[in-house]
Amino acid sequence: MFTEYEIETLIQNEVIQKATFALKKEFIKNEAPYLEISDQDFFSLIVMTPTVGVALANGSVSLWEEMALNKKARKLSKGGYFMKKDPVVFGLKYLIKQYDNWEEEFLKIIRLTMEQSFDISKLENDYDHNTEVSESAYREEVLKAPYILIRFLSSFFLNDDEDIISPRKISKVDFGRVQSIGEKLGLHRIPLFHYFCSTFKVN
Repeated sequence: MFTEYEIETLIQNEVIQKATFALKKEFIKNEAPYLEISDQDFFSLIVMTPTVGVALANGSVSLWEEMALNKKARKLSKGGYFMKKDPVVFGLKYLIKQYDNWEEEFLKIIRLTMEQSFDISKLENDYDHNTEVSESAYREEVLKAPYILIRFLSSFFLNDDEDIISPRKISKVDFGRVQSIGEKLGLHRIPLFHYFCSTFKVN
């Protein structure tokens, strides 16, 4: 997953920064009037949107999922807030409560971030959606892929970076949400995302 320093680097992009500030202003005005959060930490909250979406696939967030979300939020927060209220963790409560109302707007910023960070169009190719991919072939593709794409995938859909090339299990409901979010972000046009999804063991 991304570090706070990678988040800081991404939001230094003027286009991303302006879009983040505009959405933050709207979100606080309409949803979270008591949320005090920097632009960088709000961007961290945006980056967590796919993870929140998968956690909500069953309609609610379990205690285990909440703990995992909070742990990820604290890692992304600028400077760390272990001894006081973490603004990203605090913001998560609002996002979880009204996820359906904000998912589209938050995912738009993520797509914009990917487009500003690397040439994502060069990775978009036609492929057979029914192709079965072996774990070894998938791992080779991961090693050849742009570093930042792997960072996005692991930040969105995994708890640990190492899981990107390890066998992974997922429930059918959660898997459906991963695919749905991937399509909303346009990731389904990238063969590596198909390979990534095909190597999940769906229960």
